[in-house]
Formats: sequence, C-alpha cells, structure tokens
Amino acid sequence: MIRNRLTGLITAALLSATIITSVNAKEKIFVVERESSSVAVIENGLPRNHMQNMHNMNHGVIKFYKGDGYLISRDGYIVRFNPRTEKKLQEYKTSKSAIGFVINENYVAVANYDDKSVDILSRDLKPLQKLKTGSRNVGIKIYKNYLIFSEMDNDTIAIYEDKNKGKGKPNFKLYKEFKNVGVMPFDAMIKGDKYINGFFQSPWFGVVDLDTMKFEKIQLKLGDRKPVLKVPHFGFWSISDSNVFIPAVGDNKVFVYTPDFKFIKAIETEGMPVFTSLSPDKKYLAVTFSGKKFPVIQIIDTKTLKVIKRFKFDGKVLHVRWSSEKPNLYVSVNDANKVAVLNTKGWWLNREILTIKKPSGIFIFKEEK
Repeated sequence: MIRNRLTGLITAALLSATIITSVNAKEKIFVVERESSSVAVIENGLPRNHMQNMHNMNHGVIKFYKGDGYLISRDGYIVRFNPRTEKKLQEYKTSKSAIGFVINENYVAVANYDDKSVDILSRDLKPLQKLKTGSRNVGIKIYKNYLIFSEMDNDTIAIYEDKNKGKGKPNFKLYKEFKNVGVMPFDAMIKGDKYINGFFQSPWFGVVDLDTMKFEKIQLKLGDRKPVLKVPHFGFWSISDSNVFIPAVGDNKVFVYTPDFKFIKAIETEGMPVFTSLSPDKKYLAVTFSGKKFPVIQIIDTKTLKVIKRFKFDGKVLHVRWSSEKPNLYVSVNDANKVAVLNTKGWWLNREILTIKKPSGIFIFKEEK
C-alpha cells in the first residue's frame, strides 16, 4: 500500500517535471537530416522527434514566419508545417530542383534551379504566378514591394515589383534588370536597402542600392585563388551594425568592410570559408570551411577582428547556429551523426546531442509572444 502510494507520487512528480520542462521550453531546434528525407526535432537538449517523408534533404532549408514553418527540398518541394505539432500542412512541387525561398505576409516565392523559374505561391502553397527567367535562380530576397534575385546563368540581377503594392494577391512584373554584373552569381544577402551578391568566377561582389536602383562593383583583395570545393554562403547573419563580413571565394580569408563598403581588413583563416555566422550580440563570428578543413570552425572577435578560438570535430561541419536565449553555439557534425553544443561564455564543448542522422542545416523556432 505504502509502496504503491510512493510509486504514484514519484510518477506524478516526474510527469509534473516533464510538463513544466515542456512549458518552459522556448527554443525548438529543427535539424535537416541530409540523407534520410527527415528533420530531427531537438527540445530541451534532447532529440524528441524525427519528421519523416520530407523529400530530398540534401540541401534542405527551413524558415519560420508568424508561427508557420516552411521547408524546401532539393527535389523541388516546398512544405508548410506546424512547428508546434511538427505535422505537415501542405506541400507543393515547384520544379525538379529548388534552392531558396522567401516568405511575405501574402506569398511565398521559391527560386528554382531546374525549370529556370521563380514560383509565387500563396501562404498555404497554392500556385499564383510563375516567373520564367531562362536561368537557375539564387539569392532571392524581399525589399518593400520588390522581389530581388540573381540569375546564375544570365549574370543578371532581376528586380520584380508587386503591382498590387502588397495588398492581397501579388502581381509581379519585371521592374529592372542589371546585366553582366559578374560571372555566375551564387548567393546574396540584404541589409536595409542594399542587396549584396557574390560571384563564383569574378573577383568582386555586387551591391544594388534598392532605393536609387543603382549597381556598384566592390573589388575583393584576393590572393592566389584555389579550386573551390564548396561555394560560400552569404546571409544577413554576416552583417553587424558596423561591419560587413564576406567569405572569400577561393581564398583563405574573410573580408571585412564598413556598411558603405570601404575595405577594413582581410582576416586570414585556416581554410576556405563557407559560412560566416554572426552571434546574436554581434560580438563573435563563427566560420566554417570546406575541403581538408571541413571538421574545423574558427571564432573571430568582431572588435579585434582576430581569430580567438578554434575547434576541431570528428567529422565534417556542415552548419552552425547561435542560440538567441542561451550561451550556446550548435554545430552539425555530419559524419559523426550528432549536433555538438559549444558554451560561448567559456568556449568549451558543453555536450553532444546524438542520434541525429547525417545532420546539416540547423534552424531554431522561437515561439512568438
């Protein structure tokens, strides 16, 4: 009798603790499982679920917008899901290969590789419009009523305007094109009214002022360029209030510029950079690499512009993500089937989250209050 009551009390206490932990959880981490058509869900530091049948996750990307989760797969599917219940809501196949997308109040725009177009969909993934470009399309961004992207095969930056001015169903028309901007644009980032894109085979990056609609080339101080094994990715996370951080293409450097693109410094790195990921407080930059330096990340102090820490893992590092709530940097170690968690106060390995199958992209859902 006493034993049964004690067992009941312990069970109730454990259940209560579990409920409290779940209620207190704020950040939920979604990790692309690159070779399994699945997405791992990490909550409270533990793998809690694997979302299955998410199509080819070889280059899977996840974004969140006003409580919705969206995912694109390498084989051209876009999926809308509920990040709270981790259930699919809708899916739509835009092409045989999609590479990037953006979300707005009234639409989702998907940049396609294979059928050389950009698809405009409703928020619940009903097709609205297809913009045929004759090129693989990359670096898609939104600015006011404009949709901006780069045409990789046409060496062009295209700007489309929503003639409905963001009210209801969008109606995009070509507004302006910048041609011969550089050979093979591969990615872009946006800061305020500046659209910044990089080129695979040109020693500069391009900047479009979206208010004046003028284009400028900014030369890069490259050394002897090496064969590029993995194309560097741009993103808004590489821009602080005082600096713009640009990963070099084919050189062991991260370039630093002022917000108006005056050259400050070339920071020597251990390998050819792929990701330059800025911490939420803008104090540190985590840099990942390709080739022989795949297992390495370096941490740069954004005040001194010097490398202050180095970590080497037991497999290729494919992505990193800073927590906005905890002093943590999450690192996907692909070959080791785990996500490593670095403590960013003391700069040491805090723990490892195992049973994540071939992880790559890490994305954090934060409940909006």
